[in-house]
Amino acid sequence: MNTLINFPISLIVLCSGFILILLGLWGMLTQRHLIRIIIGFSLMDTGIHMVMVSIGYVTGGTAPIINNAVPMSEATNLVVDPVPSALVLTAIVIGLGVTAVMLSFAVRIYKTHKTLMIDKLTESKW
Repeated sequence: MNTLINFPISLIVLCSGFILILLGLWGMLTQRHLIRIIIGFSLMDTGIHMVMVSIGYVTGGTAPIINNAVPMSEATNLVVDPVPSALVLTAIVIGLGVTAVMLSFAVRIYKTHKTLMIDKLTESKW
């Protein structure tokens, strides 16, 4: 447990994000139930958010406010980048909307076909 303390938090979040991305990708590609596929998509979405936040994090950094506390010459090394955090906030809202649409499609498919298994949904009308 002592070795985990020596790693920076951004590296731990980055590795956790990659693990969630892989778990979500595995869930989307191997499962045959629509709800499990949607859960895999949400896991992958959350992992991407964690990776984006960890990329913009600076260990021991301060808020992105340039004043007397942070000299202009050292601002790039001491200030946390706010752009990935802002992008993640937008991506969370978009991911929530996409998940809601996927769940509403799953409800409609269940009402029509009485199943959520992909193998049973082979009928296509073109």
